[in-house]
Amino acid sequence: MKVTIEERALEMGGKYLTELRSSNDILEDTEALRVRLKEDGYLFIRGFHNRERVLSARMEFLHKLHAMGLLDQEAPLEDGVLAEENKGAMWGGSAEELQDDFPDFLEVVNNPSVMSFFDRLLGGESMTYDYKWPRAVAHGGNTGAHYDVVYMGRGTKDVYTMWTPFGDIPLELGTLAICLGSQHYNRIKQTYGEMDVDRDNVATGWFSEDPVEIVETFGGRWATTSFEAGDVIIFGMYMMHASLNNTTHRYRISSDTRYQLASEPVDERWIGRKPKGHYAWGKTPQKSVADARKEWGV
Repeated sequence: MKVTIEERALEMGGKYLTELRSSNDILEDTEALRVRLKEDGYLFIRGFHNRERVLSARMEFLHKLHAMGLLDQEAPLEDGVLAEENKGAMWGGSAEELQDDFPDFLEVVNNPSVMSFFDRLLGGESMTYDYKWPRAVAHGGNTGAHYDVVYMGRGTKDVYTMWTPFGDIPLELGTLAICLGSQHYNRIKQTYGEMDVDRDNVATGWFSEDPVEIVETFGGRWATTSFEAGDVIIFGMYMMHASLNNTTHRYRISSDTRYQLASEPVDERWIGRKPKGHYAWGKTPQKSVADARKEWGV
């Protein structure tokens, strides 16, 4: 099967793209999970969340999209079919700001079972950023390859992203893809990985929109899979990731949420009742990624 990331068509099982490895076989072995997270750079866990709770949260997002006029009014609500405008949606905000519209969503990502998992994985009391990033990706939408550290690197670097799909997401709907081995791209980590988008004002913050260029230049291989409601993938700040293009006319609904030890420094942009978020990025003319990469020599 062929899928696309930006302009590139990649063959599943080919040179550039393979399947994610499940960690369900070691889910109860904390030390094995830590070893795998260090070696592979990610943990892919099927059925991590309660499926019915995830599907209930999905309906919250669909009702919101309907109220915004972004759904095809002739199609069943639960199908999430795009209206002709083909617009995406992003509802970033704190738990307090999202509570009225998306209580079931917050129950999923802030659930005691999630927090206890991170307590166990990280070896201490964990916390989650107050700010959450739920989104609905429209037809043709995707995300370029990037490290999360460039957006949230002012506290500890031991922050972990949990990507949660809200619904069953086959490849054609635009699944998340991980670049295996990219946590060891030392030259990129020492240049691009030191960037802060609010300080440096580099457009998009993405390192590249060409997945083949990354593999050919720096090594590794991309990995993804079809996701089901309840599945998650967890990875660190220096794991290059992107998403496949959504080639359907249905919304891909997913969220990014972050977790770390409560005892470690926290990026102040993403905590509090009303986090300030990105306060300077994009407020003045931006430097292109191409120009920044020339300066970095990567």
